[in-house]
Amino acid sequence: MEAILENELKLDKSSWQKVRFGDVVKEPKESVKDPVASGIQHVLGLEHLEPEDIHLRNYATLEESTTFTKAFKKGDVLFGRRRAYLKKAARASFSGICSGDITVFRAKENLMPELLPFIVNNEKFFDYAVKHSAGGLSPRVKFKDLAKYEFLLPPKDQQAQLAELLWVMDELKEKIKFLENKQKLFKLSFIKQEITSKEDSSNFPLKTLGELFEIKTGKMNAQDAEENGLYPFFTRAAETQRINQYTYDQEALLLPGEGHYVIKHYKGKFDVHQRTYIFTQRKNLNLNLGLYKDIIQGKVGELLQKSVGSTVNSLRKPIIEKIQVPFLQGNVQDEMFEKIDLINKNIRKSELLLKDSALFSKNLINKIF
Repeated sequence: MEAILENELKLDKSSWQKVRFGDVVKEPKESVKDPVASGIQHVLGLEHLEPEDIHLRNYATLEESTTFTKAFKKGDVLFGRRRAYLKKAARASFSGICSGDITVFRAKENLMPELLPFIVNNEKFFDYAVKHSAGGLSPRVKFKDLAKYEFLLPPKDQQAQLAELLWVMDELKEKIKFLENKQKLFKLSFIKQEITSKEDSSNFPLKTLGELFEIKTGKMNAQDAEENGLYPFFTRAAETQRINQYTYDQEALLLPGEGHYVIKHYKGKFDVHQRTYIFTQRKNLNLNLGLYKDIIQGKVGELLQKSVGSTVNSLRKPIIEKIQVPFLQGNVQDEMFEKIDLINKNIRKSELLLKDSALFSKNLINKIF
């Protein structure tokens, strides 16, 4: 990879100037006293930023109470200053208000705003941020320390060329992600047509999740995560975290009670956040958890769609236990798993392609900056 980048880019940095981050980027420190009167529509907490994702894909609204007053504008870069090792930094595609644990970056005159997201989403920058963070369980880094970070800045004309290249790479990743999402939607449609639309028949009798699974939550907190921990740590985040201890050694389904509601299937040693549910199949059942992961995911999606516009912003155990799903056994279960597994294999191909594309883009950014 490095050889390809070296041969293809052939970067001549002789005209590039060493600058400090604070020379080309400022922290605006703007606030909004009355979000309603100001017409604020987007509210961001640290949980809305995804690790190593340059895009903002989630947000809350003023329908949910908030004490946030820090303002940001479209085009700013929002950096998760708490636990910087999570590598959260995204370009705002809209204006709004955000948590105090998010630092707002805005490009100065000598830096193209389009290039700023890539300067921040750089291993060297994240490493610097982690090194200069202070605090015990929840370390934070200040802008005054980040302002001292040094890097080579190309002239304005080269900035434009590099920004165009990097955004093309990002567009490729987004197209692959779009394909992956379409495949996942097809899977949900297949499950609905071939399984859930036939539920309550002789081959698909209905059972509640409470009848099929013992459901409980974990006991760990988000700050228990370790960057290079030994075991998977299932939290409310879309990406599985790591931790240096385990409480469970089994096969299970994991469902966040808040946030993304993406169900995961795992077998082995792991630990779980206090707002994430662990599904353990009850004794004397022979459920294919790989199949039930997809069936339950569809049911959770239907439940959330019905909740749009209501005050429901989390899934509680009594609600989950009452969800009804088809009880598949024997040949019927095996047949359905084989069909859905074929779809999952195509999804995994897209996921691998996306992973390779993201890795190439990451190496490209690190090569440039």
